[in-house]
Amino acid sequence: MSENTPVEQPEKTPLEKSRDIFSQIKEMQHYSISNIEKLTGFYLELEDELKQKKIAAKIEELLDKQHSFNDCLGEVISSYENELNQMEEQS
Repeated sequence: MSENTPVEQPEKTPLEKSRDIFSQIKEMQHYSISNIEKLTGFYLELEDELKQKKIAAKIEELLDKQHSFNDCLGEVISSYENELNQMEEQS
């Protein structure tokens, strides 16, 4: 075997692929929470310090949407976690 020949990895099982997807969804939740924190900081600065009420209101709308997205993502994570547990029990 030459040095440039890639070593083939065994194909992942459906459970392994599902765990990968689950991990990526959880990572999305991490970024979603980070976005909420940043938007909250922007909102507070715009509203209180800079007195830019119109743009603060737009940020608040965006913040509400980000909260909704994060809540939905949490529901998906919970459901998917249950699904993974069932898959693990069956394997």
